Amino acid sequence: MNAITIMIASICILMIAYRLYGTFIAVKVLKLNDDKPTPAYTEEDGKDYVPTNRWVTFGHHFAAIAAAGPLVGPILAAQFGYLPSMIWLLVGAVIGGAVHDAVVLFASMRKKGQSLSEVAKAELGPVAGFCTGLAMLFIITITMAGLSMVVLHALERNPWGTFAVGITIPIAMGVGLYHKKTGNLKGAATLGFILIMVGVFIGPSLQNTAIGDFLTLDMNTLAIILPIYAFFAAALPVWLLLAPRDYLSSFMKIGVFLALIIGVFIVNPAIPFPAVTEFIHGGGPVVAGPVWPFISITIACGAISGFHAFISSGTTPKMLDRWSDIKVVGFGAMLVECVVAIMALIAAISLQPGDYFAINSTPEVFATLGMSVENLPQLSQAVGLDLEGRTGGAVTLAVGMTYIFTEVPWFSNLASYFFQFVIMFEAVFILTAIDAGTRVARYLIQDFFGEFYKPLKRVDWLPGSIFASALACIMWGYLLFSGDISSVWALFGVSNQLMASIGLIVGATVILKIADKRWYMLTCLVPLAYLYVTVNYAGYWMVKNVYLNPDATGYSVLNAILSIIMLVLGIIIVVTAIKKWMELWNNPNLKANIKSAML
Repeated sequence: MNAITIMIASICILMIAYRLYGTFIAVKVLKLNDDKPTPAYTEEDGKDYVPTNRWVTFGHHFAAIAAAGPLVGPILAAQFGYLPSMIWLLVGAVIGGAVHDAVVLFASMRKKGQSLSEVAKAELGPVAGFCTGLAMLFIITITMAGLSMVVLHALERNPWGTFAVGITIPIAMGVGLYHKKTGNLKGAATLGFILIMVGVFIGPSLQNTAIGDFLTLDMNTLAIILPIYAFFAAALPVWLLLAPRDYLSSFMKIGVFLALIIGVFIVNPAIPFPAVTEFIHGGGPVVAGPVWPFISITIACGAISGFHAFISSGTTPKMLDRWSDIKVVGFGAMLVECVVAIMALIAAISLQPGDYFAINSTPEVFATLGMSVENLPQLSQAVGLDLEGRTGGAVTLAVGMTYIFTEVPWFSNLASYFFQFVIMFEAVFILTAIDAGTRVARYLIQDFFGEFYKPLKRVDWLPGSIFASALACIMWGYLLFSGDISSVWALFGVSNQLMASIGLIVGATVILKIADKRWYMLTCLVPLAYLYVTVNYAGYWMVKNVYLNPDATGYSVLNAILSIIMLVLGIIIVVTAIKKWMELWNNPNLKANIKSAML
């Protein structure tokens, strides 16, 4: 097997799916109509509700959904071999993820861009709405901690990377101000990208200086800095930091992966990884559980991800200019994210298995695997950083991409720069998700606690925004500070896919109400059936074998309690939804409406 075969086959499948299935969802199932104004116009406030250019919105949405998940998930799942990951990515993205993102975005826009908990309350009733809101608070907290954990391992004791990432914050704010004042999007984006590249190339000169020493941070310090940053990102107007940073990040990410695609065409690396490894039955050093259900838990973003529901019912529905943009922004961005995940998988499986496991296991665990490294010492020397035991996936992606390009003769002198650039753009993308996710958490907290104190419901009320932003950052910051990548990522995977199930439940309900044919509901029910069974079994497995097992590395009573609460909330929502579906199915008025629409 070689990389070109995997890449070309995947891109062709996704392009055909967008053209055929994406059009079917947009035209037949959702019946998108541009004659109606979007919430960005009807609720325009200049801060959260802002009509935005389709491609800027695509950039924001893509940057927000395509954070650590499509980069880290496939790399961690490579432990099982490349075949399970390939199947799940392609089938999951087309049948599940793209549909999920589009229908949740549509459902939110029908309710003036409200959060999924408010949409669930309107569509399924107050019990489901309350449970959805509570589940979303748990899930967004865990998600932010899981995404942030990847940044910690990438920037720990890495002053070059820390500087390159940090400098993007004032640059993005400058781009936002420049665009706000002049309206020149291309000029602002070009200037911002040039300044970011300058920041990457300045990095080496800062090492072994006072500034470099100041930026050499340990994990605990970074775990405090990230929530503080997220507080300001969530409280500031969307045009000042969130949108310009996402827009710049999208160009960086797409550009880097286009370069990787070109590199794969030029080098066409062989894939030394087996299609299936010995760890498919469990007991692996990266993911403890068996290939099912953990392939669908480890790989979320890139296939189907509940985190997307937060963005599709948070910032994006408040920015969309036209209803038909749902196909491009909702369905299309998910498929582009799948391409990113495929390329991340290729970068990981291009490494020798011994090198891969040496990076993604602690030295003590790697010593028990009976493997030896092959190219890792030379790669460590080329990038100027000790690579062994840097778990979390981010470093593996940078190493894999660098390894592919080292086959180009002139590239060896740029290996360290390219490695740090990849680390930087990974971290920036994760921070964009933290930006958007914390802002969504702010909306959720205001919606949830606004039931008890009405002024909190107003997203433009400054004291409420500050309180909700601070509470969100404190909650996920605690998990980040006290956790580790194995425990937090597994908890993130289960909670994330439970959220996707809830999104599909709401989507199925909306489709049953508006679709011309009832069987269109299957577009949500088919992926829902698989995902709900998978997530519940995975949650049960983790609670039994890890969280409540004192001998397990990830032993955590808190994680067990969080998992059980989320699974119980999921059961309540499913039971409530089934009752609602039966009620709608037997509603004579609904039958008459559908019949007249078909005629």
